[in-house]
Amino acid sequence: MPLATGSLARRAGRMLRTSLFTQVLVALLLGVLVGRLWPEFGSAVQPLGDGFVRLIKAMIAPLVFCVVVAGITKAGDLKAFGRIGLKALIWFEVATTVALVIGLLAGNVFGPGTGMHVDPASLDQGAVDAKTGGGHLPSTAQFVLESLPDSAVGAFAENSLLQVLVLACLTGAALLHLGQTKVPQILPFIEQAQEVVFTIVGYIMRLAPLAVFGATAHLVGEYGLGAMTTYAKLIAVCYGVALAFLVLLGLALKAVTGLSLWKFVRYTREELLLALGTGSSETVMPRMMQKLRAAGCRDDAVGLVLPTGYSFNLDGASIYLSIGTLFIAQAIGVDLSTGQQITVVLVLMLTSKGMAGVPGSAFLALSATASALGVIPAAAVALLLGVDRIMDSMRVATNLLGNCVAVFAVSRWEGALDRVTAKQVLDGAAAAASEAPGVPQAPAAPETPSEMSSETPSEASSEPSARDASVEK
Repeated sequence: MPLATGSLARRAGRMLRTSLFTQVLVALLLGVLVGRLWPEFGSAVQPLGDGFVRLIKAMIAPLVFCVVVAGITKAGDLKAFGRIGLKALIWFEVATTVALVIGLLAGNVFGPGTGMHVDPASLDQGAVDAKTGGGHLPSTAQFVLESLPDSAVGAFAENSLLQVLVLACLTGAALLHLGQTKVPQILPFIEQAQEVVFTIVGYIMRLAPLAVFGATAHLVGEYGLGAMTTYAKLIAVCYGVALAFLVLLGLALKAVTGLSLWKFVRYTREELLLALGTGSSETVMPRMMQKLRAAGCRDDAVGLVLPTGYSFNLDGASIYLSIGTLFIAQAIGVDLSTGQQITVVLVLMLTSKGMAGVPGSAFLALSATASALGVIPAAAVALLLGVDRIMDSMRVATNLLGNCVAVFAVSRWEGALDRVTAKQVLDGAAAAASEAPGVPQAPAAPETPSEMSSETPSEASSEPSARDASVEK
């Protein structure tokens, strides 16, 4: 028995030293414990999480630029890049609309706000203004205009992903036009810079457990666990709908690519747990880009679809906004007609696209929806102040997985997915490499001739471009 206990302790110690997933999980549990027992100390350690997020955000813009430029030049076809972007936007619009509709259906069926009988006059509009900082969501024209850079340096300094994407597309197009004979050193330099950025991200990721501890301890210390009992029905409905939506995403992924969403979740469990712990999907964008590339997705598809999805494909936020709107209406006793609920979908389809990076964006979108309906007082939005932070985990996980599924689907749609590599990686071929925290992932090695000969003729003939991209990587 002592030998067995000692062996178990050594194994646990080794996992704690080498597995980022284990480190983040332990930090998450410690954060909950500290925030519950010492709430003031829990609130005081928030800078640990905020500092980590700032470091990761500093790397996102240069990384996206390098990946997109390298992807365009390697693919050698700007038209293909344009098709990827168009197909991604179509997928995003369909996915977010489905999320909104499912949210409304669930809100009608389960009625999370029914029976609360809240008097809107008793609510404080000033609390919502403080949350949003008096800001506003951009109009459609303003959103499009602000996605165009007015300064190359400013796009990177402000960490505006859409502006960086525009600059990257222009740079990639210019490199394709000039060719390697006129600018032979530019592409190797960009590829080397990309590797440097990935290495820096690897260093920063070693701080992930501290960030999760700080963010979790602050959340529990600041808001406590009481809000979960007060809003239990709303929380259960939102998380249940998110789970149902992810099941639908998994079925769509299986139908389009033949891949398993559950295996992808297992493959990216470290990144998902980190995103949940910090309440931010941006903290894992660099690692997700690495893992998607290693899983057979071509560089140009990963570089364009994933960052764009952070602005256009907010599936989790869409679920929360649709259910939240019905919750507010039910809580104050307003019965929304079918036409008004259709208006909710139409308004949220527009406002949800301009939410990324705007402080208090969920409350701004809800206020805009209330104004469009004309029957819900703007002050009623304050009902969600106590539960908004608790919804972060649902929004982050759903948004992140929705964007990753979009990368696989669009890659398959465009012939930019090596399904052989993808299945090997998701089945655990790269499991050993993924255990080392912060170590960049290398793409799977090309198949040997014997392995290639074992592939069925239909598979070999249907995906030559994807295989070539995998071998080139």
